[in-house]
Amino acid sequence: MNELVSIITPSYNSARYITATIESVQNQTYPFWEMLIVDDGSSDETAAVVNAICQKEPRVKFFPLTKNVGPAKARNVAIENATGDYMAFLDADDIWFPDFIENSIRTIKETGIDFVFTSYRRSNENMEFVYSDFIVPEKVSYTDILKTNSISCLTAFVNINTLGKKFMPEIRKRQDMGLWLQYLKEIPFAHGIKEPKAIYRIRENSLSRNKKNLIKYQWQFYREVERLNVLESGYYMLHWMYRGFMKYRN
Repeated sequence: MNELVSIITPSYNSARYITATIESVQNQTYPFWEMLIVDDGSSDETAAVVNAICQKEPRVKFFPLTKNVGPAKARNVAIENATGDYMAFLDADDIWFPDFIENSIRTIKETGIDFVFTSYRRSNENMEFVYSDFIVPEKVSYTDILKTNSISCLTAFVNINTLGKKFMPEIRKRQDMGLWLQYLKEIPFAHGIKEPKAIYRIRENSLSRNKKNLIKYQWQFYREVERLNVLESGYYMLHWMYRGFMKYRN
């Protein structure tokens, strides 16, 4: 088994965290990967940190952008340059367990389902596990994701040999959800792996922690990206608000 895995990583002012993220990829039990890091106009030392690693690690490929374009466009640059058989996503402050890739590929081959995702642990900025683990459902469909996005970007794993390479909608928020839905319009469901295989670092300044700020983006997503009518949008919005509240109750 030597199929190549393309890892999509946007970065923005991530100098404090990105070395640990890259090391978690280098520590994978599965060695056939390329990590495409697209820096979104950082003003800190992110570029210097990544360039230094690239000198020693040819599997890490760096694409610095001259201006900030947002995470969707940054990820799409990486997707455009991806050459692998599989596509995975890992943000510049998150961590994979050593067997994440191996386990994901094995699950795809055993189940015949070409889109898998895993449960994950949740830490604060200092890698303290102050939140409970997020355990994913065994499977999610298109309508399930409209109610709540159970597929976190750091654990999504797609067989693009069979499902093809797709791109994120270039919107400010919910772009990962938009990509998952594109795939779930073509397959019945994605398969969830119950055992945590990653660590999601919850940063205090993250917009995803402020649900009030996200409400307008979520509504726009239903209406403008998925083209749902007002009643459908309202129905899914109520589910999303309730489940979003429950997700971060510890």
